[in-house]
Amino acid sequence: MTQISSIVRYTPEDAWEFAFRAAIAAGAGEAAASALASATVAAERAGRSSVGFAHLPDYLDSFAAGRIVGTAEPEIDFPTPAAIRVDAKGGIAQLGFDRAFDALIERAGLYGLAVFMQHNSYTAGELGYYARRLAETGLVALAMSNGPALLTAGIGRKPVYGTNPMAFAAPVSNAPPLVIDQASSVTAFVNVRRAAELGEAIPTGWAVDAEGRPTTDAGDAIKGALLAFGGARGANIALMVEILAAGLTGSNWSLDAPSFADGADSPGIGLFLIALSPALLAPDLPARMALQAERLAASGVHIPGQTPIADEITLPRALVDAIREHGRA
Repeated sequence: MTQISSIVRYTPEDAWEFAFRAAIAAGAGEAAASALASATVAAERAGRSSVGFAHLPDYLDSFAAGRIVGTAEPEIDFPTPAAIRVDAKGGIAQLGFDRAFDALIERAGLYGLAVFMQHNSYTAGELGYYARRLAETGLVALAMSNGPALLTAGIGRKPVYGTNPMAFAAPVSNAPPLVIDQASSVTAFVNVRRAAELGEAIPTGWAVDAEGRPTTDAGDAIKGALLAFGGARGANIALMVEILAAGLTGSNWSLDAPSFADGADSPGIGLFLIALSPALLAPDLPARMALQAERLAASGVHIPGQTPIADEITLPRALVDAIREHGRA
């Protein structure tokens, strides 16, 4: 770890240890702390800092408040040979995924397709993390998750869906996987909250206030609702995600999910993944993906997920101090 004025630089290993110790201090068991630390560092290294260490205090607060059961051990069953169902028992989504990871890979390899359905967990964090890990084993993956209602749809202007992100990843020969990770809202909630903390305005079209009026005031936006990207089309995608991530998994609908930041109740939300095996269905896909990615990049198209993985993690000192305050980590 290197400290320079307003920033602190970590190696990935030191960053993992910092996150692990902070989670333990906040009340997490070793399994949950390890899973969370790995996901936090992975988000930072992939350039998704808004759902990396910046999101870690939400977990730490929730361990301490009881919104996350720190010692929960996920319960796994198999409703069909190609389906894995996980009850997170009020714990973190990452640990349930870790526990089912090998079985998900094995069953996708056997049947060409496998489905992961998890309920009763805290919010999923960086959704691309789940899809990316599967793609790194050679699978094509589609992931969806819901959360407490933050996004409005229709004329009511009241929050009805979570930001309901979806992520997709595919293997690419001799290159990192292609990874797409985006919310159904115009922007992620953490970006609005960050703007509010800094006293910064947000762009027009991101959110409405509590009265349903367009706003550029981040504080008013937090009291109101986020807007879907593409209007009704984005809201339809949010509904589709909701049906798969909440309906099919048996999780709370976003309207019924307790806050991820207040109170003592778990949001109880869902995580839904489909894993497909190119080795069985289309063995030449990774090679074809490499050629296609090269062709698209030559045309100026950004290939998401293929930026270099960072070997150093740089955090604002204020964030490091805030994380340490949770348990003197």
